[in-house]
Formats: sequence, C-alpha cells, structure tokens
Amino acid sequence: MKLMKKMLICSSCNKNIQTGATRFKCPGCGKNEIIRCGHCKKTAVKYKCNSCGFVGPN
Repeated sequence: MKLMKKMLICSSCNKNIQTGATRFKCPGCGKNEIIRCGHCKKTAVKYKCNSCGFVGPN
C-alpha cells in the first residue's frame, strides 16, 4: 500500500513545494498554518492568513 504525501503549497506564491518549506501557525490567530517556500522566505514575500487576515512578514 502506497502512502500519499500531502502536497505543500506556499502561502505566498501558491506553488507546490518539494523541499525547504517553513511551516508555522499564524502569528495573529494561531489557527491557520502558514507554509512558505525558501524563495518567498528569503525575499520576504508577503503572506495572508485565510482565517484572520493577518499579513506578514512585516
């Protein structure tokens, strides 16, 4: 039986992430998980929480 891995999608650029993902709970509400690819993290591309509307990284 093959197990399917959940595909990770970057919260900033919406691309599939193969490796190097950063995952954390929203700093605003703590409910939604934010997932970021290495490129978006390195270049500080903004993300938005779908639950509370918090916008980061600044």
